[in-house]
Amino acid sequence: MAARLARPRRFSHIPRDAEDNNKNTARALPFMFSAIERPAGPPPGIRQIADDFGPLYASHGFIGWLFAITGPVAIILSVGANGGLSQAEIASWIFGVFFINGAITLLLSWFFREPLVLFWTIPGTVLVGQSLTHLSFPQVVGAFYGTALLMLVLGLSGWVKRAMQLVPMPIVMGMVAGVFLRFGLDLVRAVLTEFVIAGPMVAVWLVLTALPALGRRCPPIIGALIVGTLAALLSGSYEHGTALRLALITPVIPTPSWSLAAMIELVVPLAVTVLVVQNGQGFAVLQAAGHKPPINLVTVACGIGSALSAVVGGVSTCLTGPTNAIVISGGERKRHYTAAMFVGLLALGFGLLAPTFTSLLLIAPKSLITTLAGVAMLRVLQTAFVTAFKARFSLGALVAFLVTVADVPLLNIGAAFWGLVAGFAISWLLERTDFTAGAPA
Repeated sequence: MAARLARPRRFSHIPRDAEDNNKNTARALPFMFSAIERPAGPPPGIRQIADDFGPLYASHGFIGWLFAITGPVAIILSVGANGGLSQAEIASWIFGVFFINGAITLLLSWFFREPLVLFWTIPGTVLVGQSLTHLSFPQVVGAFYGTALLMLVLGLSGWVKRAMQLVPMPIVMGMVAGVFLRFGLDLVRAVLTEFVIAGPMVAVWLVLTALPALGRRCPPIIGALIVGTLAALLSGSYEHGTALRLALITPVIPTPSWSLAAMIELVVPLAVTVLVVQNGQGFAVLQAAGHKPPINLVTVACGIGSALSAVVGGVSTCLTGPTNAIVISGGERKRHYTAAMFVGLLALGFGLLAPTFTSLLLIAPKSLITTLAGVAMLRVLQTAFVTAFKARFSLGALVAFLVTVADVPLLNIGAAFWGLVAGFAISWLLERTDFTAGAPA
């Protein structure tokens, strides 16, 4: 008689409770990752990217990158110098926030076909500058790692997306209008004080914008840049005392120090400046233009970028508001991603050649950069005002705008965050019907 095959049996030495716990863990892990958004379709191939790219998107990407390497870089230089960092540590910081975030920008914008430019938190940099007066740089770097971990948890859990959906878009755009207002004001001041450079730039921009046929051959931003450069050269506004040299960056890898005081002082405020202030601006700008940025995935990317930047001493990663606004300021919405990818590509080069580009930046007249950023942001500022004050939540949007423009930080947190808080509170108290009108049936 043939022997009967033995039926596989459950290992009796494994308790049933342990098996149930393993199953629950297996179910919980996919749940964490289920909050991450997926792209609507496959990423574009090289041929498709080449077809979608063009002079207009190259110009917007270039101006967005040019904005990022001017004022924001100057803030890093100032914070690092005042905080006692060496030239090598400052250069490594700049390398991290450009090269690493440029690579993430390239990957995300390509994968989602959406303009998703990631750089670093400017108000967070200012906050770090205050902390460097009484904390060591290794302690600050340790806080960078803590902030990265917090953002990873929030992004994977999906809590960020739910929290951001609670704040009405008009209030957010009121805050954005307050942040971007200075670009318009700086443009006016540049025209009044540096008319030799700013005047011809604005004139050419107006002509190329008013004549679409001509503007398609020479994008208005590029025309303004060419005329401004020529005007600066003819007027002798460039500084020729700084010697230019071609040099590759040598990153410095600081050893973090885990300080409870630094964690308490920096982790939550840094996360707030990234997730609410900076990412809030970026998401609002992109959504107002009809884009659908993946909020949870961007938050996770900010956490990863923050951790990688911290390795070379760089501050936390964020979805930038101004640069994304410049990137989407013209052209077809479905082709904006190519401008963002161009920003990422330029950021890679700037990170590698940070010493060279920084020297070149130092000799450019400030009015040239100010005027370029101003004309690029006009349409975006207009959209922010229209969205904020068009219909519902207009009082809350006004309060958010005023508090942001006042630019008075509280508890080491920038005014943009408090603008959101004040605007939401006023609308909750005085515009309750607007919340009811906007609720789904």
